[in-house]
Amino acid sequence: MELFWYIILMTMLAIYVILDGYDFGAGIIHLFFAKKEKDKKAITNAIGPFWDANEVWLIASGGVLFFAFPTLYASSFSGFYLPLIIILWLLIFRAIGLELRGQIHNKIWETIWDKAFGIASLLLALFFGVALGNVVRGVNLGNVVDGVSTHEAHYFFLPLWNPSFSPHAEQLGIIDWFTLLLGIIGVVALTIHGANWIIFKTNSDINEKLKKVVFNLNIVLLALVIISISVWHIIEPDPFHNFIDKPLLCIFPLIAFIGLFGLFKVKHFKKHGMGFVFSTLFLFGGLTSTVASIFPKVLPSTNNINPDLTLYNVAADEYGLSVGVHWFAIAAVLVAIYMVIQYKVFKGKMDDVGYGEH
Repeated sequence: MELFWYIILMTMLAIYVILDGYDFGAGIIHLFFAKKEKDKKAITNAIGPFWDANEVWLIASGGVLFFAFPTLYASSFSGFYLPLIIILWLLIFRAIGLELRGQIHNKIWETIWDKAFGIASLLLALFFGVALGNVVRGVNLGNVVDGVSTHEAHYFFLPLWNPSFSPHAEQLGIIDWFTLLLGIIGVVALTIHGANWIIFKTNSDINEKLKKVVFNLNIVLLALVIISISVWHIIEPDPFHNFIDKPLLCIFPLIAFIGLFGLFKVKHFKKHGMGFVFSTLFLFGGLTSTVASIFPKVLPSTNNINPDLTLYNVAADEYGLSVGVHWFAIAAVLVAIYMVIQYKVFKGKMDDVGYGEH
C-alpha cells in the first residue's frame, strides 16, 4: 500500500507542476515580454479560468501527504517552514495580482499588480525548483552537531542559506549553489511551459515572439540540464544506480529528453498545442526521473547518524492506507468529471474571455 500511495502522491505533484507550472510561466512571460496592454490581456485570458483550479492540486497533494505519509508531512512542514511561508505569501500575491488589477483603471495601480503577479510567479518557479534540489541533496535529519543528534531522527530545520553556500555543510541552508541551480532550471523550464500555453490558447500577436523565446530558452535549458547531470555526482556519489539496477526506470529520463529536444522544433509546429505537449513531457520526465533516482528515499539524510526517510518508514498504518483507497476513488472520479467539464467549456482560444475586466 505504501508504494500505491507513493505513486498517487507523485502523480498528483506532477499534475500540479504541469498545470500550475504554465500559470507560473505565463506570469514570467507577463513580467518580461508583455509590453503592450493587449499582450497582457492575452496572457491573463489564457490562464484566467484555470489558475485557481490548478492550485487545488497542491492542496490535495498536501492532504494525501498528511494522510499517507504523516511522518514525512510533520518533518517537511517543520523543517521547510520558512520557504513554505514564503511560498504561501507568493501564492497570495500572485492571486491578488490577477484579481485586483482590473478593479481600478489607473496606470500606477495596474503596474503595481502586474509586477506583483509577475515577480510572485518568478519566485514561485524558483522556490519550487529549489525545493526539488533540497529533496535530492537531503537534509540534516536529527540536527546532528559534531556527530551528536540533538533532536529526534526525523526532525530538521533549515535557514534560508548558510554562510558557506555549500551543499556539503554540516548545517545546511535551503539555498546553496546546487539547489539554486535546480531553481534556475525550474524558472527556465516553466517559462518555456507558460509560453507554450499562451501560444496554444491565444492568437495573440506576441505568439511569434514567444516561439523565438522558447527556442532560445531551450538552448539555455539544455545547457543547464547537462551541467546539473555533470555535478550530480558531487551530491550523490552514485546518482544513476537506480537506473542501472532497474533499467525500466530509464523511460522517465527518455521522456524528459524527448520533450527537451522536441522543443527545438517549436518554430515549425503547425498545431499550436505541440509545444505545450513537449514541455509537458519534459516537466513530467524531469520530475519523475529525479524521484526515481532517489527511490525509495523520500528525504535523504546528509549525516551517518540518522537514517534516510523512505516511503516505508514514514507511511501511515496499513489499515488506514487501505481504507483511504475507497475514498480516494470517489474523489478521483469527481475531480476527473470537474476537469473534463472545465476544459471542455474553455476549449479553444481564449482571446475573448475578458478575464479580470470590471
